[in-house]
Amino acid sequence: MIELSPGDLARIRAHGEATYPEECCGILVGSVERTAAGNGAALARVVRLVGAENEREDESRHNRYLIPPEVILRTEREARADGLDVVGYYHSHPDHPSRPSDFDRDHAWPGYSYLIVSVREGRARDERSWRLSDDRSRFDEEPIRVPEPSPT
Repeated sequence: MIELSPGDLARIRAHGEATYPEECCGILVGSVERTAAGNGAALARVVRLVGAENEREDESRHNRYLIPPEVILRTEREARADGLDVVGYYHSHPDHPSRPSDFDRDHAWPGYSYLIVSVREGRARDERSWRLSDDRSRFDEEPIRVPEPSPT
């Protein structure tokens, strides 16, 4: 399961709308907690988003993304310094469903959440999150939890 604030989810959706018809991309930073179920399940709690410029060549940005390696390394270093981890990545699918493509699977790593927002005709429609199986053969959908903001 992945948990993120309503504000972070809104920022991901807005990022997808702003880059449409190209894919947006970014990094999810937070912490991972093992659940009480004891079955290896985990809760990835997102506390920070790092939006990235899609560095893919122009003609493929509509259906591919590339986060610059230096952004990933810097984000990992900053997360560790704050006692956090990179828990996943997000990107958009312009005019396509929010499920991973074969390309997504070929370039993903087990142990991370992959949140995908579907942006149709410039509007974010829905989002789903996925985790790659350990044998890399498939993505399994994971629940997205967006807690209500606590009253102040």
